[in-house]
Parts: sequence; C-alpha cells; structure tokens
Amino acid sequence: MSGYKAAWDHAIGLNDICDGLRLHSGMLVTLRGATPPSRNNLSHSNKERDASLAESIFWSVLGHLQTLHPNFARGNRGKGVARRFRRVIHVVDSTTIQLVASCMDWAKHRRRKAAAKCHLRLDLHSFLPRFAIIDTARENDGKRSRELCAGIRPGEIVVFDKAYLDFAHLFDLLQRGVFWVTRAKENMAAEVLHSLPVTGRILRDEIIALCNVTAMADYPELMRRITALVVIDGIEQEMVFLTNNMGWSPASVADLYRCRWSIEAFFKQIKQTLQLADFLGHSANAVRWQIWTTPTTSWPPPRGSIV
Repeated sequence: MSGYKAAWDHAIGLNDICDGLRLHSGMLVTLRGATPPSRNNLSHSNKERDASLAESIFWSVLGHLQTLHPNFARGNRGKGVARRFRRVIHVVDSTTIQLVASCMDWAKHRRRKAAAKCHLRLDLHSFLPRFAIIDTARENDGKRSRELCAGIRPGEIVVFDKAYLDFAHLFDLLQRGVFWVTRAKENMAAEVLHSLPVTGRILRDEIIALCNVTAMADYPELMRRITALVVIDGIEQEMVFLTNNMGWSPASVADLYRCRWSIEAFFKQIKQTLQLADFLGHSANAVRWQIWTTPTTSWPPPRGSIV
C-alpha cells in the first residue's frame, strides 16, 4: 500500500504512476503476483472499467474501519446540538470540483466552464459520509434530493439548503416520519394560519399553508415557518426556515440549520487533504475513479483532517 500511495502522490500523469509502480514492483508481486500496468492498459482501464467498483471499495473500507474501531463512527455524539436532540442528524449539500472545459466536454455546464459535482449526505454525529453521488454540475440539486435521502429512517432529522427544496419530496419525508429543516425561497407563497409567541432573535414563528396550486398538490399539509436573525461572517442577517416539526423551539430550528454549515468545512478539508484538483484522466469515468479512490489510498489521514 505504501508503494501504491507513493506512486500516486504528486503524480501529474499516468506515466508518473506507471513509473512509480515499476519502482515498487517488488511490493506488487506480494499482492497475488501483481505486475505494474503499462500506460495504455492503465489509460484504457481508467476510461472503461466501471467506477462503481471504486465506490464499493470506498464504502467497504469505511465499514471495515468502523468495525475495527467503533469510536471511529461515533464522532461527536452527545455534544452540542446532537446532544440536545438525541437523534441521528443528516446534512445534505453539494460541492463543485472545477475541471478543464477544453478537454472535458462531458462536464460543460456553461459555455467555457466545466465541473463535476459531489452531492453528499453527512452524518453529523460521526462527521462521516453516508451517501454520495458524483455527477456533472449541469443538473439541478433538487433532482438529487430523493436519492440522497432514500436511506434516512423514521425519527431521524435531515437538514438541507433551499437548492434541494422540493415540496413533493418534503411531503414524502413527512409521510415516512422523517423530520426536516430547510430554508424558504423568496417567492414562496403561503397563508399564515397561526402565529406563535417569539423572543430574542426570533422575529416570527408561524404555522402556514402553501397557496400555490401546484405546491399545494405536492404538499397538502401544514408546515412551520420561522424567521430569525442569524450572524453570518460577523453580519446579522434575516433568514427564513421551514420545518415539519411543530414542537421544537424556534431557536432549536435555527440551530439545526446552523449545523448545515459544518458540511462546508467538511468539503473544504477533503479538498485540501485529498488535493482533488489535478485529474489523471479526462473521461467522466476516470474522474469518478479518482474521486472515489483518493480517500481510500490516503489512510491514515493527517491528524485533525476529515475523510
């Protein structure tokens, strides 16, 4: 493994990887008589071999580590918001990985820009991923919300940004017994049925019903809308949150949404730790291979990093 990692680190092309593997051919022989691949064979495999194999390896390694070290998956359970709710809290968001438009036409989402997008569901207790989708940046985030939340169990909580707002999906989560927190879009039409008392930074706490005909058909039940003052980068801003839970305090709803920002730190650290910037292949399959295998070949992670 150390030889493979040495061949991969700081490589700027497939030739570098093949040369590095040849230098460590003695170690490769111990792996069932493996031999270093040629550049053509590696390039062909990078393009044609299904990247779902790399995804399976990633989840297998993660599950193996959690079995060997239970504390690895326990994370910060019992601290902060997680301690207050005593429920599994999922955070859903996406990050964009910029690519070179001139040689990656498949990833173009604007005239001169290309990018891949990673949609992720993060477990707030363990701070580890539970589900991920890697695709082009062309698709709207809302189209992936159902897939990302398919594995969430009744009684658990999911928090996501308004980019994933889909009333039909929210109603599906309600029927499944899943609690959700998100932000309201500026043009959302709703009728206020009841106003609840508020204090401090909470400006409004309302029980509402949707007014738009299409939205009402997708979500026929009542929901809760909370308007609060939130400090972002030292500046106090007004934000509007939506939830299907009628019993939580409005401050708890705002705190839950604040947890969503922790996934931004997760994305920042994995990009810095795993250096997902230079890709060794130009096809969509090659990019998926590198994204899925880079965390697997980076164990153990640097102290304080997040994988």
